[in-house]
Amino acid sequence: MKQRTLLSTLLGAVALTLALPVAAQAPIVIKFSHVTTSDTPKGKGADQFKKLAEERTGGRVKVEVYPNSSLYKDKEELEALQLGAVQMLAPSVSKFGPLGVREFEVFDLPYIFDSIEEMHRITQGPLGQALLNKLDVRGILGLAYWDNGFKQMSANKPLKKPDDIRGLKLRIQSSKVLEAQMRSVNALPQVMAFSEVYQAMQTGVVDGSENTLSNIYTQKHHEVQKYLTLSDHGYIGYAVITNKKFWDGLPADIRGILDGAMKDATKHANDIAKKENDDALEGIRKSGKTQILTLTPAEKAEWKKAMVKSHRQMEERVGADLIKAFYKETGFDPNK
Repeated sequence: MKQRTLLSTLLGAVALTLALPVAAQAPIVIKFSHVTTSDTPKGKGADQFKKLAEERTGGRVKVEVYPNSSLYKDKEELEALQLGAVQMLAPSVSKFGPLGVREFEVFDLPYIFDSIEEMHRITQGPLGQALLNKLDVRGILGLAYWDNGFKQMSANKPLKKPDDIRGLKLRIQSSKVLEAQMRSVNALPQVMAFSEVYQAMQTGVVDGSENTLSNIYTQKHHEVQKYLTLSDHGYIGYAVITNKKFWDGLPADIRGILDGAMKDATKHANDIAKKENDDALEGIRKSGKTQILTLTPAEKAEWKKAMVKSHRQMEERVGADLIKAFYKETGFDPNK
């Protein structure tokens, strides 16, 4: 009798669950973690994806955004994603070295792009997708590339020619490619956390740095650097990624909606990145706290010629064929 009662109860519970409208069922939760603040292009892109995903699925998906490393620290995020503890991340494109996928470090090569159009030719084309596909074997699915922008150089002396940077201590992100880039012009690369750079500049621990205009402005680096050189020598961007098993296990209709939301959020994030870099340059100019230097075409060509040595030095690490494929796609000529 007790067994019949238990069976009846279970069957009744299943019938009740099946009878519930879709909206009453628990939503699919996506934890989206990233290391920047919510007011950055990446933070705004994540928030836009949340908005679109929840609206377009009618609440069947709930996106929880965790900015500023509030859920996992930078070095812990990739492992958390692989374990399924978090479903989405947006790390820097060159951060996959620890997973054995060094090819993404090609994005750190100086002057590999001459314009946003050239960069998008890669990130929005088959070559960029082929790179994302290399993450599949690590249990990671690449969804999109989000821009931050082109890097500029700042220092307490004017940097107009490569000889000007000789012997200066320049802060960089942790990257063998960026180390080679700085050594190619006889600078002294200093790996340092982004949060420590302002004080290091203020106290003279470093002589300068490289970063996008929006990062320089929001972190007030221009207040403790006398000169800013508009060099456009490097690129900072992000790869939006997800746990492959989780994504593949989503209902097909939900996955299709989220793909569309990601496409629109990507355009939103990239448009914001360009506008904020433009606005940051104007803000730095109006502050009057640093002198802005614009390189002539001849001066930029001199920097490019000096730094391209690092391309050859990194061929074994990144892949000579991949570098050549980038050259072909963008029209880059290492001999000019």
